[in-house]
Amino acid sequence: MRAIVYENYGPPDSLTVREISKPVVNDDTVLVRVHAAAVNPLDWHSLTGTPYVMRLQSGLRKPKKPSVLGVDLAGVVEAVGRNVTQFRPGDEVFGGNAGSFAEYIGVPENLIVHKPSSLTFEQAAAVPCAGLSALQGLRDKGKLQSGQQVLINGAAGGVGTFAVQIAKALGAQVTGVCSTRNVDMVRSLGADQVIDYTRDDFAEKGPHYDLLLDNVGNRSFAVCRRSLKPNGIYVVVGGPKKGPILGPAKRLVGSLVAFLFASQTAAPFFAQPNRDDLLFLLELLESGKVVPVIDRCYPLSEVGDALKYLEQGHAQGKIIIADTLP
Repeated sequence: MRAIVYENYGPPDSLTVREISKPVVNDDTVLVRVHAAAVNPLDWHSLTGTPYVMRLQSGLRKPKKPSVLGVDLAGVVEAVGRNVTQFRPGDEVFGGNAGSFAEYIGVPENLIVHKPSSLTFEQAAAVPCAGLSALQGLRDKGKLQSGQQVLINGAAGGVGTFAVQIAKALGAQVTGVCSTRNVDMVRSLGADQVIDYTRDDFAEKGPHYDLLLDNVGNRSFAVCRRSLKPNGIYVVVGGPKKGPILGPAKRLVGSLVAFLFASQTAAPFFAQPNRDDLLFLLELLESGKVVPVIDRCYPLSEVGDALKYLEQGHAQGKIIIADTLP
């Protein structure tokens, strides 16, 4: 089967399509024929080996073993292990597991759910990482309650577009921060207010917020604290990629220090894939309360270009790899 495999750390231009063996299904996994996959920052970090702290686990000078890039996926079940009870061949599914930039992938049963018939494979593939990050950041880390005011910094990106819609579904009053070209799009997702960061400073405009979901980390912690109510919560989802040692992790760690003696709370986190939260997202998708936003699609042979576009940081919603079938 065709797949995007990397054996050394390097730039996106170094990627090529290779022929490798199809995954073998074990007792507890599902073999999925991939119809679409989504690009995530994790793919860029894995390929480049940055920040360097990642290499303590993946390999210091080069990856410990050749790996297939990609995490998010949507496709059709090809075969199931003998212990699998939730799926059968022919089922359309979506979810996440390492190695989705390939024609086939083996996935544990608890990391996929059935795809809504109302969604395309491309739309479904956009959901897992970004949707889980938005949901867990708002509901679990941010403890968002109906009627509260939430500010979403980076409302037009992969996580941000889901966060606007999920926050509205949870009953919040939502303010999104984005660039001029994205104002109408963010408003169309349901945001009650939209702040164009090229014209206004969210720390100086509007009310104080119960929750600030920060997807970009482009403002100082002092500014973020000033935007929050006295008992507000600052949830760090992402941060600047600059810094070869810690990269985005520097923002996560720094938030804990910056809020150490504040009345507000910092809550950095990494999303944890699980079936219950995928099912929660599935309900929102089926009800139409959440609709994935897709910027553009690339063929499997152009994953390198997709990663370079992701790194520019201007995508509206998600970037999709959509021709993984022959």
